[in-house]
Amino acid sequence: MSQILPIEKRNAVLSRMAALLEQERTAIKAINQQDLTNYSGDDLAMEKRLLVDDTKIDGMILSLQQLASQEDPVGQVRFNFTHDNGLKISNKTAAFGTILIIYESRPDVTVEAGGIAFKSGNKILLKGGKESLLSNLKIVGLWHQALKDNDVATSWVEYLNYDRTETQAFLENPTQKVDLIVPRGGENLINFVKKHATCPVIVSGRGNNFVYVNAEADIEKAIAIIINGKTSNISVCNALDKVLIDTNLPNWEIFAKQIIRELQLFNVTVLGDDSVAKATGVQQIESDLIWYEEFLDYKIVIGTTNSDQEAIEKINKYCGGHSASIITKNDAVAQEFMENVDTAAVYHNASTRFTDGGQLGLGGELAISTDKLHQRGPIGLQHLVTNKWYIYGEGQIR
Repeated sequence: MSQILPIEKRNAVLSRMAALLEQERTAIKAINQQDLTNYSGDDLAMEKRLLVDDTKIDGMILSLQQLASQEDPVGQVRFNFTHDNGLKISNKTAAFGTILIIYESRPDVTVEAGGIAFKSGNKILLKGGKESLLSNLKIVGLWHQALKDNDVATSWVEYLNYDRTETQAFLENPTQKVDLIVPRGGENLINFVKKHATCPVIVSGRGNNFVYVNAEADIEKAIAIIINGKTSNISVCNALDKVLIDTNLPNWEIFAKQIIRELQLFNVTVLGDDSVAKATGVQQIESDLIWYEEFLDYKIVIGTTNSDQEAIEKINKYCGGHSASIITKNDAVAQEFMENVDTAAVYHNASTRFTDGGQLGLGGELAISTDKLHQRGPIGLQHLVTNKWYIYGEGQIR
């Protein structure tokens, strides 16, 4: 691995990349249209993630500009200690080295994840999906141009144009040193990477998020939050899939019918547990296994619970460890819920759609981790580092 680049160089590359994206905007959209034409179109969520329009390009440019303006995450002092014998000891953040990002369908990841990894002093290996190959190769070409324009080796950003067999072979026996792998995509991709990788993996992206409507909920807020969580973007890991209604909510059956009517206006398929199906006439779920599923589609399951404790237990059993929200006017009940639900992000009276690096003030994210090591939730610039101990002595021996 090359020596770490000075922060000025890293920022200059990011700023140049932002300018090149603006300059090549029309060409990027035209090439992306070829990817969309080639795509079979059998997965609506995949197709939404594949599209690159002006809004997506604006987002890519903004993420690079924000990254360029942020503090260097490398070399930050985390701990200082002076030993009795005079040794001066400090712990500082350090780059990982080489990070491999494996992702499906989303050309914007080629910019955002690449930028975050590069800004934090790491070499990036990008392995995108075949459906977005032309868009990704165009964007990586711009990365190489931005690097060359700043006299930096193009090997800092590398695209692995591998099929599944070649990817498996690389994971099991890498042809270069890889220090960390981040898979972004569905469960099949994550399981494939975890099975074959020989270095640490940060699991990202599985949602299956819950909203719990407590007995003391504000009904109007509950409806707005559920509609937003389910319908604003079905293709993202922070979308809503499950709703639990407390049967102690006054006239809960009327509320259930109301929320179902609203969801159906957005063409959402609504399934219910036994009591919701009986009360509203929606189709009943065939088995409890559906509670484990992430849909990435216009589909939702609504069920009931008889207590806050039961809601917490059900969420902890079935959710993907990503996000959960409680709708209630009772702050003490909300706090109890938030402290006991085991997800990366917990909400009180707000949509799960905010679990996102940019929305949570990180300026962007490499991924959203549902693991607990070494970072949980959105992985921003400041989390894409490891640490290193610096010890200064004058001949001390132990």
